Amino acid sequence: QVQLVESGGGLVQAGRSLRLSCAASASFFSIYTMGWYRQAPGKQRELLATITSFADTSYADSVKGGFTISRDNVKTTVYLQMNTLKPEDTGVYYCKIRGNSGNGSYENYWGKGTQVTVST
Repeated sequence: QVQLVESGGGLVQAGRSLRLSCAASASFFSIYTMGWYRQAPGKQRELLATITSFADTSYADSVKGGFTISRDNVKTTVYLQMNTLKPEDTGVYYCKIRGNSGNGSYENYWGKGTQVTVST
C-alpha cells in the first residue's frame, strides 16, 4: 500500500512563505492527478490546487495567485509553494494522489496532513 507523507508545515507569521512537500513511499504505475486540500478549524476539507500528469494546474479562487503547485515525477512528490500567507490560511493541509499503484485500478491516496498556522 502506497503511503503519502506531507512535510513543511509549521507556525509562520502573516506575509511569510512556506513550501509543503508530499512524498509517496513507492512509485505509481501511472498518476492521474495530484492535489492539495486544506481543512480549516470547524470547516470542511476544501480543494486548493491540482496538477495533472501533463502538468496542467488549477487553483481555488481563495489561493489563486498566492499558491503554486508543482510535481517531481521522478521522486513522486508534489509541492505547494505558499506565499504571502494569511491567518485564514491556517489549517491542516493534505495531499492526495489519484493513481494506479499497479493493482489495475485508479484509487485515491491521502496523506495524514501537516498543520499550518499563520499568526498575525
